[in-house]
Parts: sequence; C-alpha cells; structure tokens
Amino acid sequence: MKTRILLLALLLLVAGDITYDLVKGRNPLQPIVDTVNTQTATPVATPSGESVLVLSAPPRESVEEGDKRFGPMADYLSKVLVRKVVYKHPGTWGGYQSDMQSGAYDIVFDGPHFASWRVAKLGHNVLVKLPGEFLYVGFVRKANTDIKDIHQLAGQTVCIQSPPNLGALMLLSVFDNPLRQPAMVITEGYDKIYQGVTEGKCVAGLLPKVHLQKHDINGQYMRVFYTYPSVPEQAVTAGPRLSADEQARVTDALLVRGAEATLSNFREAYALGGWFVSANNEEYAGLGAYLKPVQGF
Repeated sequence: MKTRILLLALLLLVAGDITYDLVKGRNPLQPIVDTVNTQTATPVATPSGESVLVLSAPPRESVEEGDKRFGPMADYLSKVLVRKVVYKHPGTWGGYQSDMQSGAYDIVFDGPHFASWRVAKLGHNVLVKLPGEFLYVGFVRKANTDIKDIHQLAGQTVCIQSPPNLGALMLLSVFDNPLRQPAMVITEGYDKIYQGVTEGKCVAGLLPKVHLQKHDINGQYMRVFYTYPSVPEQAVTAGPRLSADEQARVTDALLVRGAEATLSNFREAYALGGWFVSANNEEYAGLGAYLKPVQGF
C-alpha cells in the first residue's frame, strides 16, 4: 500500500513539472531530446593538420629513462604547438631504423648521419643542434707505439658501439675491402669502450674526443693516433606533417631562454656542452652516406 502511495505522489510531481514547463512555454521533453542528440551526433572530423605528432630518439636508454628525458619535451612542444605531441621509445635499434625509414617520426633528436638522411629522403628540416662538433678519434694505450695509422687496425680488435652508431660507421667507411676490416668488439656505452681498451680487451677504441678526455684529460694513459673529419653535433629535425610555421615555433621554443630549465632531464643527459643553437640543412648535407652499409638506408 505504501509503495502505491509513493508511486502516485511521484506521478503527480512529474505531472506538475510538465504542466509548469508548458505554462512557461518550454518543452518538458527537451532535456531528453538534448541527451539523445548528443549521443547520436556525427563526430567532428579532426583536421589532418591537427593529427598527433610523434617525437622519438634512438634507444640509448631504457623506456623509463626515455620517458624522463623526452616526455617533458613532448609535453612542452604540445603546449607550444597547441597540438598533441607524444614521445615514442623505439624499443630496439632495429625498430628505430624501420620506424624512421617508414616516416613514422615527426620530431627526432639524434646523430648527424640520421638527420642528414631524413633531410634527403623524408623531407625533414634541421631545426636546432647542440653546440660544437662530433670529433671522433681512434686511440690506443700509451704504451702501444705500433699503431700509427687507422689502416693498421685491419684484423685488430676495436672496442666500439654497434652500427648504426656513427663511430662504427666512420670506422667502416675507411675500409673498402670487407676482408681487410677491424674485428669490431661491440661495446655498449662510451665508458665501457674506454674501459675495454684500458683492460686490454681491445687493441684500440673509437670515441668522441670529449668523452676520451673525460677519462684521460691530459693524455696520460691513452694516445690518439687518428682523428676523423669533424661533423656537426646531434640535432632536432621535423618532418612534413609540421607546417613551416609549426617548425618555426618548435625552433623558437627550443632556443628560448628558460627551455633548458624546463627540459632539465634532457639537458643533464645530452646537453653537457651547452644548450641548443640554430642549425640548417646545409650543415648536415652528405652525412647520410655513412649509413650506406646499414640495411634500408
């Protein structure tokens, strides 16, 4: 009986609300109509110019470290462009190469040979670079007085990072005959390359000069026997899914005072020699040739 009384009271209340709406000239069913229209409306198509952009870099660190270093950069550029930018860790070098070759990346930070290749093959533009130059050197222990020329490394063990690291590709570029090449001892990390030569694991090693000097600043323990032609430092490039205006905004955002503090994790990992400076495509022209021995390039 109580249930019937409550139901009757509810119906009277609803009827009263409907009557009040009608008196006021309102459609009492409008809230329901609005809800249905919202749920069934055709979604607004996202303009192609506002698609999500992908930021990436070589897998030189773990996924977690990559997120710390490049996640804030993706967030920062999202605000600058008013367009979503996401960081994608490539997982492996093979994944990085294949994704790059297929044009999956829109904004990339990596070595000069990759930047040059993307400019020539994918329509990217170099926006900014780290200051200074990559100056790779071949070195041996101080006591080793036999190795005096790069060609003497044929058949000798050399500690080096695996291709497509620039140092490995520079080494291979000197040796045209595959039967007369060094025995590359793949060593991950600059510190371990130095350590490998120190411990006699390798006769020689290849490092950027600044990293060799970090361990042996006065040449007390190691002797440099070969210096490669210098190349520009690592750079940021942007692809054709960013308009010219958007590329200019990314450039300005990375050069502006304060960006270094915002991207502090990136700075501590990569910008030890100073923050980004302006760059252009011409500086990187022809360096993609180092990638010829690598599949797909």
